[in-house]
Amino acid sequence: MTLIRPFAALRPAAGRAGEVIAPPYDVLSANEARARASGKPWSFLHVSKPEIDLPPDLDPHDDSVYAQARDNLQRMIAAGVLSRDAAPAYYVYRLTMGRHVQTGLVAAASVEAYDANRIRKHEFTRPDKEDDRVRQIEAVGAQTGPVLLAYPDSQEVDGLLARVTAAPPDADATADDGIRHTLWMVRDEAVTAQLTRCVDAMPALYIADGHHRSAAASRVAAARRSRGEGPDGPAQRFLVVAFPRDQMQILPYNRVVADLHGMSPDAFLDALRPLGDLAPSADAVSPAVSGEFGVYLRGQWHRLRLHADRIPQDDPVRRLDVSLLAEHVLEPLLGITDPRRDVRIDFVGGVRGLEGLQARVDSGGMAAAFALYPTQMADLMAVADAGEVMPPKSTWFEPKLADGMASLVID
Repeated sequence: MTLIRPFAALRPAAGRAGEVIAPPYDVLSANEARARASGKPWSFLHVSKPEIDLPPDLDPHDDSVYAQARDNLQRMIAAGVLSRDAAPAYYVYRLTMGRHVQTGLVAAASVEAYDANRIRKHEFTRPDKEDDRVRQIEAVGAQTGPVLLAYPDSQEVDGLLARVTAAPPDADATADDGIRHTLWMVRDEAVTAQLTRCVDAMPALYIADGHHRSAAASRVAAARRSRGEGPDGPAQRFLVVAFPRDQMQILPYNRVVADLHGMSPDAFLDALRPLGDLAPSADAVSPAVSGEFGVYLRGQWHRLRLHADRIPQDDPVRRLDVSLLAEHVLEPLLGITDPRRDVRIDFVGGVRGLEGLQARVDSGGMAAAFALYPTQMADLMAVADAGEVMPPKSTWFEPKLADGMASLVID
């Protein structure tokens, strides 16, 4: 079974992408999704967050929520807003966020390859979140949320994608957050065959975002096999968009803490000094290298540079900046040993900027903020290659793929 395969996408009809595309289901609360979808009957949020069309006090995992997703998807198809391509194809998807541009390949990836770790993961998943995605996929009969992948350096694949994007796009829409989403169908059979061969020759692909969607697709595939679906069945593939590793943009995933574990601000700063070089900064600190942190408390930024001997180079997980902060500051000084469950810590995506960190502290809601150097793609791949797992909230990928641009039908 090849690593990827073309598929007949269910996607917005010509000129309708701007009405359809929506943020990923897991970046908005139900209330935020209701606001974003207000006055937009064809927003894909009606499929990916169908609870917005039901009473607000309803359990979002009630059977009626998944039934509503199915009904909304069928309504969009019946109205001609979404249509399915007549034949399988690859698609090229470009994201443009200001000056940042990344161009990737939309494909149906092999669940078998995922199960065999050729499509590599770096995060734990939660059973309840997997359950939700399994129920969504089964209810709508499609995988509507693409998994974000990175592929190793390949000038040949990059060149093929550039060749496709030299033609006018099939869809081009700018979302309400200013991100531009552009899609081309690959119509040249020779290019399609080349893409399949090139990707199949790669040692691995890497999940950047979408671990729960991947795990859910694997569970759906296994269930379908138990009911007799063969290895070429539609549920044995899952929806992915694979970008070149050097085009992926990871922003820092910063931290804020509610208290200093009984220490005064001065005592906390004194506790940091043995870790490295600590100095106040007149400007907000955006770390420029690994092992450097911005620390904000009491209206003042400080720059902390860890001593080199505190950064292990032979451990792909412990050398991550999120790990260094946890090992040297959060755990021993602040008593935060389980960031997944400790209510004293919160996480702030880098897209909110350093101003967002300052605001959390200045409001009095948090005692201190930590600005981190972003995890690098090479680090993510090293962790995945080692079969290890990254700490929670290690990466914030931006820009994000839109839901609704292309879906993989499995029924």
